[in-house]
Amino acid sequence: MQIQATSAEDYISKLPEERQEVFQQLVETINKNLPNGFSQGFSNGMISWVVPLEVFPSGYHCTPGSPLPFLALASQKNFIALYHMGIYAKPELLDWFVSEFPKHSKRKLDMGKSCIRFKKMDEIPFELIAELSKKMTVDEWINIYETNLKK
Repeated sequence: MQIQATSAEDYISKLPEERQEVFQQLVETINKNLPNGFSQGFSNGMISWVVPLEVFPSGYHCTPGSPLPFLALASQKNFIALYHMGIYAKPELLDWFVSEFPKHSKRKLDMGKSCIRFKKMDEIPFELIAELSKKMTVDEWINIYETNLKK
């Protein structure tokens, strides 16, 4: 479900009404808890958080000249997707999240490599998303990214 938008605000305004408040709350939760240095933006049809080029001039190797992606939020047809690259790149963070999820949700965890899917809007574990958002600094993400890139 690709939403044609130019900013996070524009994106949220074009969501189905029943998702707008939840999306806004997710954005606010992430912004309030993400360590300093990450920057919110909009790219690839999603609300995103990146390491800006001013902080990491090398940027993203797949798209030279663009900031290093870290987190993204998208509305898909049947779910809201939270893409967290740190979970994909750091096994300890993935293990922590998988073990914590049942403490915050009655639902079975539905996720891919970096994608956490939320199908029930009224059952999103905002406290857990807040904790996850705090777990990786910009410097740690850059270090993990560079280490994995060199492999």
